Amino acid sequence: MTLFPAISITGVARHGSGPTPYNQPVTITTGALASLLGAELIGSPDIPLARIDAADKAGRDTLTFIRTSGFAAAWRNGQAAAAIVANKVPTTALFDNGAPPPDRAVLRVADADLALIQALEFFTDKPAPVRPGVHPSAAIDPDARIDPDASVGPHCTIMAGAVVGAGAQLIANVVIGRGASIGDGTVLHPGVVVLDRCIIGRGCILHAGVVIGADGFGYHPRPDGRGLLKVPHIGNVTIGDDVEIGANTCIDRAKFGSTSVGNGTKIDNLVQIGHNCRIGRCCILCGEVGLAGSVIIGDGAMLGGRTGVADNIEIGAGAKIAAYSGVINDVPAGVSFVGSPAGPADEWRRIYAHLRRLGRNRGHEGRGG
Repeated sequence: MTLFPAISITGVARHGSGPTPYNQPVTITTGALASLLGAELIGSPDIPLARIDAADKAGRDTLTFIRTSGFAAAWRNGQAAAAIVANKVPTTALFDNGAPPPDRAVLRVADADLALIQALEFFTDKPAPVRPGVHPSAAIDPDARIDPDASVGPHCTIMAGAVVGAGAQLIANVVIGRGASIGDGTVLHPGVVVLDRCIIGRGCILHAGVVIGADGFGYHPRPDGRGLLKVPHIGNVTIGDDVEIGANTCIDRAKFGSTSVGNGTKIDNLVQIGHNCRIGRCCILCGEVGLAGSVIIGDGAMLGGRTGVADNIEIGAGAKIAAYSGVINDVPAGVSFVGSPAGPADEWRRIYAHLRRLGRNRGHEGRGG
């Protein structure tokens, strides 16, 4: 699914021939790109652009982008032919004489990041069309139900009672457990494992190595003191629609009931989500976040990289947790927490300021002694 609808514009050239546009170079003029982005063009409309890169690495046929004035120097000193520029960046920061030379142009927009997304979608290689069907090497249980419009790639395994929806793509070496369900249009990259009775919604993307529905991490000391008893986990995992899950992330099945992820949530690589966690809609979990069991995260919350959350903690809707934080108490809705143990950001800034002063004072005492 793309964020922006396809439109027909002049000033675009795709090179090569054949039935598919896969991996064919594409160029677009500055005028055509300005039309696509709804941008104000300052400079020539006829400059050809063939790729996107950072301002300090860009060549003559390259588009770059400038979010703030701090990036303007790299643009002035570089070779990029054109730049997407946020309206808040003054023209005087871009050109010494207030106007671009004939071989350079800028495209002014209200939101440079949003415009860059649209430009990236345009320049992205269009993949070859996926043909529906089942690869001969796939192992499909007779009791599984595969929609005729689904694509099941090499060496996939689909067990009894599993359901694969219309337009779903199982790229290769994917395992779907008994009674599991894959929604329409969902893409499972190589090595994804969706275990028994787990449910994946529509339009999801699961990157390589994701494991959905492994046992939760639960043990109890044996009464005789000889080792540990494994706690059975008989629940499942339910993933909503339009969820993206990064490579090698693991989401454990519930002890009973469901571990759940809400619609539109985005999860980075190497994230661990424990049993019975409930994650709301449109949350962001960055790389190496770890959630212990039964954590609740409200809609729109954001957790920075390597954040750890203790079991049975609730993080309110819209809360923001800074990277490397350790959350051991509930977080109210809409509040920013930082540190380990994590606390309100304003409080931690005051603590840090006191620690810096304390460190300087101790240094002076040492020299005086």
